[in-house]
Amino acid sequence: MSANALSFNLADLFESVADAVPQRTAIVSEERRLTYRELEERANRLANCWASLGIGQGDHIGLQLRNGSEYLEGMLAAYKLRAVAININFHYVEGELEYLYNDADLVALVAHEAFADKVAPVVPKASQLEHVFIVADGSATPGLDSFIDYESALAAASPQRDFPARASDDIYIVYTGGTTGMPKGVMWHHQDIFFAAMGGGDIEQTLGAITTPEQLVDRISDDPFVTLAIPPFMHAAAQWSAFTTLLSGGKMVIPARGAFDPEKIWQSTDEEQVLMLVVVGDAIATPLADVLSENPGRWNTSSLVVIASGGALFSPATKQRLLEMLPNTMILDGLGSSETGLMGNKVSAEATGDDPEPRFMVNPYMTVLDEDNQVIAPGSGKMGYLARKGHVPVGYYNAPEKSASTFVEVNGERWAIPGDLATVEANGTILLHGRGSVSINTGGEKVFPEEVESRLKEHPDVLDTVVVGVDDERYGQKVVAVCQTRSHKELALQDLRDFCKDRLAGYKIPKDVVCVQQIKRSPAGKADYPWAKQTAIAALE
Repeated sequence: MSANALSFNLADLFESVADAVPQRTAIVSEERRLTYRELEERANRLANCWASLGIGQGDHIGLQLRNGSEYLEGMLAAYKLRAVAININFHYVEGELEYLYNDADLVALVAHEAFADKVAPVVPKASQLEHVFIVADGSATPGLDSFIDYESALAAASPQRDFPARASDDIYIVYTGGTTGMPKGVMWHHQDIFFAAMGGGDIEQTLGAITTPEQLVDRISDDPFVTLAIPPFMHAAAQWSAFTTLLSGGKMVIPARGAFDPEKIWQSTDEEQVLMLVVVGDAIATPLADVLSENPGRWNTSSLVVIASGGALFSPATKQRLLEMLPNTMILDGLGSSETGLMGNKVSAEATGDDPEPRFMVNPYMTVLDEDNQVIAPGSGKMGYLARKGHVPVGYYNAPEKSASTFVEVNGERWAIPGDLATVEANGTILLHGRGSVSINTGGEKVFPEEVESRLKEHPDVLDTVVVGVDDERYGQKVVAVCQTRSHKELALQDLRDFCKDRLAGYKIPKDVVCVQQIKRSPAGKADYPWAKQTAIAALE
């Protein structure tokens, strides 16, 4: 690291780990295996290249990449320069990219060659974007002469570490689309995101967070933690799992870029002795369970300790299938968001069974506030909004009004309130009800889609589902299930209603069902509620 004193800056922390375990494997990907020394040198080369172009403190660099070492190299290189890495959704089309490039004030971009056709027409419309780096991926895209070849740029730059002193309050940004609206850039200080979402130096959550940056190296275990994260790194939970692993001296296993292949996931779990598998709810977990059940004994999964989900909850049915096939593995539902970091979790294991309700143990910084921003008493049964204090974001980038409504000050304390409705039980556990923006008001009753979706996924013919409210003359809104069925079977409404009658209150049971070839979700596995609602309306007209 540089000769400056260590801070809780993510680059400082990573450099301290890289210096402590230089020969240990840091990244395993389809393209390359990198030790900590090799990852550090590639990140230094990229940072030095950018510095030679005048890129530095406060500048924003977009990463429009599928998963690979380049994504983490880009993040580390940005932080080394006190610049900011910006996650770009690689599914976005021209109009969405133009909005994001400009909203984020990008000065540089790193993109896979496969996305060059999308990037090229937008670059002239991005007011500050001057430098575009292309990561070759075999796409053989023509007309890339005006862009910079990523590997050539690294080869020509210095691997030496010679950067200005950094600070704990340097900025980390993650753009989040949520379920509605245009994406928003959530701004954190490095120190706050480290403690709120990247382990705080306590990857196994047994020792407590570190209190000085120098303590991080003392926490490096002789038995490295091995993580395989399936979601794209443009998703916050995947970034956080990667940095949590790397800042512990662990090994990050990256699946083959560009495709989700359950067989390869289980093969990598076997070969690399993966301890933790990171997924996003049933969208990823169900195909994994299907393949595992179809191939009994094919892979050695004995190393697997945890399957963790961030961004979407497991349904009880999928969770039970995994627990039966992996009886020595815990299932962990994580509670969190881009605006709060990791807030709590729900642990399920074969030995203890599972509570089907989304009930979480939360950290001391979490509570539920009412509409007047007052703390709701445990056991009162009153519903309010999940809130976090302590390590919270600075605000949304370029969005002061949205920042003011989400990040509020109450009695001298700053809270992040992203909009999740919850109640607090007498023992302090949080019962999550869902995001208020997608709740359904039917006949004066409030229905939370996640609860209905979880029950519908127990139906043997339902592979995936999204539940929405559609305008109705009698009820105001009616509950409609948009379903993807196994083998694309047709699903009779009455059959679905009969299945639900012992599982849901009558007003929560769908009054219509629409079958589709495939449920549309974000690359991170989050439900696309606007798409589902439009699909339901069009089908029921």
